Amino acid sequence: MGFLISFANSSIGKKFLMAITGSFLIIFLIIHLIGNITLYFGPVVFNTYVEALEKIKPLIRVIEFVLFGAFLMHIFNGTRLWIENKVARDKDYKISGSSEKVTLVSRTMFLTGSIVFIFLVVHLGTFFWRFNVYDPAGLADKHLYFDMVVYFFRIWWYVALYVIACILLGFHLNHGFQSAFQTFGWNHNKYTPLIKMIGTIYAVIMAVGFASIPIYFFFTYGGKL
Repeated sequence: MGFLISFANSSIGKKFLMAITGSFLIIFLIIHLIGNITLYFGPVVFNTYVEALEKIKPLIRVIEFVLFGAFLMHIFNGTRLWIENKVARDKDYKISGSSEKVTLVSRTMFLTGSIVFIFLVVHLGTFFWRFNVYDPAGLADKHLYFDMVVYFFRIWWYVALYVIACILLGFHLNHGFQSAFQTFGWNHNKYTPLIKMIGTIYAVIMAVGFASIPIYFFFTYGGKL
């Protein structure tokens, strides 16, 4: 146990945990997007999809618990690494008079992650809460899940926040995907360009895929500015 704690608190241990938890979230986003795509097929398909998930709710709850733990660990270690890197850069700047050359995306990973986290809190407070806990409009009790989506995606500020968060998520995923492979030691002159390309394609698909849904609903179902 002592070894695990020491490893988790080491620099490589924190990066390894970031890569592991990030990989969980990367897989989850793929599954989540596939589920969300059913929205394009109308209320019958989407409501049936949600009702199917309701039938395996105990399993879904276990998965949500694991994801929540992974997400908290990802945030915790990400924050620690950001603080440590900031302190190291400040020391290096004082000694050498020049800051370390890192990409803008890498330097703003904590910022993009923080904004995505804020959006996630808002997102959970709307869809997740109303789907699973309490819906004042009573749509969840009537299994009118599609109508709930329409309601929120007609609100301009919510759609704007959703799209901005998806764009930032894309940048975050692109760098995180590549960093995970580097942490696992799967970097090679021959394969690194391919990994970077796959990471970029994945990030674009996730960002565009998620962002397209609120945009589609806003303009299709009469959203108002």
